[in-house]
Amino acid sequence: MIHVIGALVVWALGLAVNLRLANGPAHDTRAARLAVPLIFGATILIMWELIVTGLGVPRVILPPPSEIVATFAANLPLLWGDFVQTILKGALSGWVIGCGAAVLTALLVDRYAYLRDGLLPLGNFMAALPIVGTAPILVMWFGFGWQSKAAVVVLMVYFPMLVNTVAGLQETSAMQRDLMHTYAAGWGKTLRKLRLPAALPFIFNGLKITSTLALIGAIVAEFFGSPTQGLGFRISTSIGQLDLGLVWSAIVVAALTGTLVYGLVVFVEKKATFWHPSQRG
Repeated sequence: MIHVIGALVVWALGLAVNLRLANGPAHDTRAARLAVPLIFGATILIMWELIVTGLGVPRVILPPPSEIVATFAANLPLLWGDFVQTILKGALSGWVIGCGAAVLTALLVDRYAYLRDGLLPLGNFMAALPIVGTAPILVMWFGFGWQSKAAVVVLMVYFPMLVNTVAGLQETSAMQRDLMHTYAAGWGKTLRKLRLPAALPFIFNGLKITSTLALIGAIVAEFFGSPTQGLGFRISTSIGQLDLGLVWSAIVVAALTGTLVYGLVVFVEKKATFWHPSQRG
């Protein structure tokens, strides 16, 4: 019972500090914006530790954060191999191929109207296909290596990226395009000087969405066949062995990677689209 009371005290202290930071005179500073989520996250972890330990929750149901950290530190080489197999080989390669192909297809769709009428409805159909149905098929086609995981990622990211890019290329107004036409600018120059810069916020939005989809797709695909490495493989086998510490360690690797990649895309977006109203505040 004392652990539960301690968790409530920690929650009250964290809430009070966050409210003071969020509503104080320095609430709009970078330090305050960084401190608020960090304090909130630390509060959740401390409460998790106190409640799980105090109530004696079985480790096979929910291990405390201290056990997850110890398991993570003890299995760094193993988790690094899983990271390379799932993230660097499967997710990253599929993300680059899928997004690159989607942007190139969007340029063709923008250039030829009949492709828009034919491809976009097909894209909506393909995007609705469940990954648990397509992943086993692609694993059978491409084998149990990282290539089949990359194929699953390509299928998951291609159409969301295509839809966002096509929408971005249509963002400019008819008056802007007519003005480029009066300057004797053809389709290619209009694309480079006007339409592609205007589409950048949409393209980066697609990259942010697909960065998380790529990670999910690669991990889920490993549940249907994988060599003896990979985050999905590690999660499925560790659950069978009731090693929940290692399961949560693999989840932490995936969560940290997804957060870092998303943050990197946001950082590049700020640098590339500094002129856009959304970035000027």
